[in-house]
Amino acid sequence: MSKLPINLHDLLRQRTVEGERIEYKAGWNPDAIIRTLCAFANDFENLGGGYVVIGQDCDANGQPVFPPVGLADNQLDKIQQELLAACQLIQPPYFPVLSIENVEGCKLIVLWAPGGQNRPYKAPEAVTANKKTWRYYIRRYSSTVEAKGEAEQELLSLAARVPFDDRYNQSARIDDLSKPLMQAFLQEVGSTLAEDAPGLSVEALARQMNVAGGPTESPWPKNVGLLFFNETPERFFPGVQIDVVWFPEGAGGDRFEEKIFKGPLARMTREALSYIQRNYLRETVIKHPDRAEATRVWNFPYAAIEEALVNAVYHRSYEEREPIEVRISNEELVILSFPGPDRSIRLEDFQAGRAVSRRYRNRRIGEFLKELDLTEGRSTGIPKILKVMAANGSPAPLFESDEDRLSFVIRLPCHPLARSVPPKVTGEVAPEVTPEVAPEVVRVVLALQEELSRTGLQQALDLKDEKHFRKAYLLPALASGLVEMTRPETPRSSKQRYRRTRLGQRWLETHQGNSAC
Repeated sequence: MSKLPINLHDLLRQRTVEGERIEYKAGWNPDAIIRTLCAFANDFENLGGGYVVIGQDCDANGQPVFPPVGLADNQLDKIQQELLAACQLIQPPYFPVLSIENVEGCKLIVLWAPGGQNRPYKAPEAVTANKKTWRYYIRRYSSTVEAKGEAEQELLSLAARVPFDDRYNQSARIDDLSKPLMQAFLQEVGSTLAEDAPGLSVEALARQMNVAGGPTESPWPKNVGLLFFNETPERFFPGVQIDVVWFPEGAGGDRFEEKIFKGPLARMTREALSYIQRNYLRETVIKHPDRAEATRVWNFPYAAIEEALVNAVYHRSYEEREPIEVRISNEELVILSFPGPDRSIRLEDFQAGRAVSRRYRNRRIGEFLKELDLTEGRSTGIPKILKVMAANGSPAPLFESDEDRLSFVIRLPCHPLARSVPPKVTGEVAPEVTPEVAPEVVRVVLALQEELSRTGLQQALDLKDEKHFRKAYLLPALASGLVEMTRPETPRSSKQRYRRTRLGQRWLETHQGNSAC
């Protein structure tokens, strides 16, 4: 029995895992459950498998009903024994990760069934039948169905084709996984496994998080584990970096400034986004003499950049040696990644916000990014980019790829008012550019009368939820450039403190009398 490496509360309510990857069962039903486990193991759409929750009822729309039905204590051992026997009937044998959880005073069995390494899998139609008939099963939306015809042929063609991020890396060792990085992830997402992590070996923790596997005598880390939980993943995957390049004279100019970001995938992505936000995003505020409301536009809206860059991190190939490149000028912000989208997706569909990928390139990377709230997955990134750009009044973004789909380019044009504002607007008042600081960031700046630890700052703000504090307050404050770490080279240090930067102090002095403060 193991603990889940994700937040159970969010899982049950489908906040980080889509409904099609969760099956609720009010009680123990071996036939249906084994068929669903087989379908999750086959992972036909490369979504990362799924979860079966036993003891949890749901309504007609597939939404969980609380409080749960629960399982009696005397049922738990019996179910586990029967489950073990039934999983041996799956061909080849497949065993999910089992966790017994207590939710609102009720016992649940949660089965985590990641995509298998030895697909295709087949399971008996009826586990209890004397004469068994084996079938291949896959997930179609939120249902488990038998793979027939073309679907069966396609499933068979996936034999031994495990996505790159979920493969074992036999050139690395278990010790190449960083236990502190794994623990920090578990703490950030609110997993109960974080409580047990200090007492587990690196191998035991990695196996529970499904970022390592193989025989006991020769365990190997998986590629996804090295990408997220190794300090220098570029040693194993050359080109795992984000290059941010600024062209002050335009892309054809002679001058440029370059900043390279490396490190664990999530940290690298967040640091690149923070750097872009601090240095290259500005809000233009145009005041009008005939009305109180000012016109406010960003040269590039941050939410669109975040979606585009995380999309590149999620969907790029880590077998390619080319970095992700962000090229910024006064005219546009361009994100280049390799390779391009699947040939089944037309570029016209991207432009219209209708692009839906049948199968994801990196199923496990997507899981971790969703847990960290960096992406929603399920092809929502492109529509969000279009929506955010339109809301800012910016020209529509452009999506480009070559005929062979060797690369993918997302172009975010600069808002015309931010790129070239006339000296006078409406014939009277010239525009002024001011930084926009979120109210949460203002509270952090005001609270830092002295250097404070993370817990000290959280207490000063009277915030109880650590995850909310980090996401809504601490990370935006660091990204704004108004707050900094005292030990930036060791972000997880127990001696880490936070303080205002010089810019933060100047901002506070300037806005001390402002009612917003």
